[in-house]
Amino acid sequence: MTGTGVDGTFSVWAPTAGTVSVVVDGVAWPMSADEGWWTATVEGAGPGSSYAYALDGADPLPDPRSRRQPDGVHAPSQVWAAPGVPDDGWTGRGLPGAVIYELHVGTFTPGGTFDSAVERLDHLVELGVTIVEVLPVNAFDGTRGWGYDGVLWFAVTENYGGPDAFRRFVDACHDRGLGVALDVVYNHLGPSGAYLDRFGPYFAGSNDWGSALNLDGPGSDTVRAYILENVTMWFVDFGVDALRLDAVHALRDTRATHLLEEMAVHVQGLEAALGRPLTLIAESDLNDPRLVTPREAGGYGLDAQWCDDIHHALHSTLTGETQGYYVDFGELETLGRVLREAYVHAGTWSTFRGRTHGRPVDLDRVPGWRFLAYLQDHDQVGNRAGGDRLSASLSPGRLACGAALVFCSPFTPMIWMGEEWGASTPWAFFVGFEDPELQDAVREGRRREFAEHGWGAEEVPDPTDLATFERSRLDWTEAEEGQHAWLLDVYRTLVALRRTERELADPRLDRVQVDVDAHARTLVVHRGALRLVVNLGGGEATVPVDGATEVVWAPFEVGLSEAAVVLPAESCAVVRTC
Repeated sequence: MTGTGVDGTFSVWAPTAGTVSVVVDGVAWPMSADEGWWTATVEGAGPGSSYAYALDGADPLPDPRSRRQPDGVHAPSQVWAAPGVPDDGWTGRGLPGAVIYELHVGTFTPGGTFDSAVERLDHLVELGVTIVEVLPVNAFDGTRGWGYDGVLWFAVTENYGGPDAFRRFVDACHDRGLGVALDVVYNHLGPSGAYLDRFGPYFAGSNDWGSALNLDGPGSDTVRAYILENVTMWFVDFGVDALRLDAVHALRDTRATHLLEEMAVHVQGLEAALGRPLTLIAESDLNDPRLVTPREAGGYGLDAQWCDDIHHALHSTLTGETQGYYVDFGELETLGRVLREAYVHAGTWSTFRGRTHGRPVDLDRVPGWRFLAYLQDHDQVGNRAGGDRLSASLSPGRLACGAALVFCSPFTPMIWMGEEWGASTPWAFFVGFEDPELQDAVREGRRREFAEHGWGAEEVPDPTDLATFERSRLDWTEAEEGQHAWLLDVYRTLVALRRTERELADPRLDRVQVDVDAHARTLVVHRGALRLVVNLGGGEATVPVDGATEVVWAPFEVGLSEAAVVLPAESCAVVRTC
């Protein structure tokens, strides 16, 4: 990346500044302007040099494109030289047929670093995971956090080991055949250390989470280029295989070519140049299949999206919760529909929103692998008052049923870290801001938010308390014990079954059929000649299955005849039919 001091040349966009100087290792150097860009060449500067920019004589600020912040987001930047594209024979990992594992580096292991996370990668390989999705790793203020308060998008946080450690992590994943997806946030910046507006018209208002970027106003060409440059960096300099784009519905862009479409075209070019598949996955609340429709068919051309409707239907059915945004998801028939159609709200009424929402997926043309299905994720666990997982309230049988519905679906399955063994540890919201006023604002904001959903203040852990973070670390000692070991075996077997029984991974949505008996609380999901039979009721159930010939998988004692499968309470099985 040019202009970040590697060759002694520094450049920064500051179109409204009268003067700009770069302070390198404590010495100020004047910069010259050309159409809003300021440039200076400093003899002797290079990797390891400290630098910052002083605009109109004000205090120096870190580089908006800083590659390293060894002393935090308020301190000077440090010149860092990217090692370049690795020549390791890695040919990439595409999304069709993938199994994704989402993790937060800081709580995945006791060490909370990239290097300590490498020590657990073999567990993921044994589980059958093919892509590791990492929560945001860009620089944010404080010693801990989810990563969504990032303010310097090009710098890897030192909390996990910095940029060199992240590159080692990616290489270690590739050595084991694992692709790497990285969560990136382009819809807002965090509340502490966001100095972009001091340099130029980067911001255009705000959204629910913070300052929103200027994507369509004056100066937005450079802002959009800034984002695309960041996309390029992750794919080229760090070798990641996919980006998960956080909350794209919050990107305010009225241009004829939306930023997401421009990004998809940009990544296609990178894909051709690098010679390996590159993937863009959107998180979206829009229920709009145009996001994942190819550009040739009039869509934006993204590869896939997280599908919260699938999660909500599974969660509400398994737990019985119907409050808040779960209000339209409690019926068993709704779960049956989402397993066939991906969206529940598809141009239909949304009670929570008080309006119609979404549009239907073309079941004949859009493959199911474009939608990620999950029982849990960082949001759906961490945004509960206590950060409680499903394992805190569901029986092992129900957890297994939920996993079977995900892995026997036509969608791309995703696992939230620790879910595979029913981890007993919570995963709550936590921050490490040092500013007392900001701490108070976050603490009170979370309590106020949860009060609207019926949780009392005493039920909400203090997000600024170090203990809240420590309690959220996985306890790996429990993974091979008792019911945890049993559930882990269920997950391993389901992942393997999805590969050996190709019908279970068939993404053709128009071939999926679901039989629902709401009274008996049973479902039968048709996947070619295979049937996933699920009993969510409180007693034994005899479930009609025509032509059943063989039990392919069942972690429970089941009975089989040519016309039915007998399942104990809260259990499931996969059977073959003739």
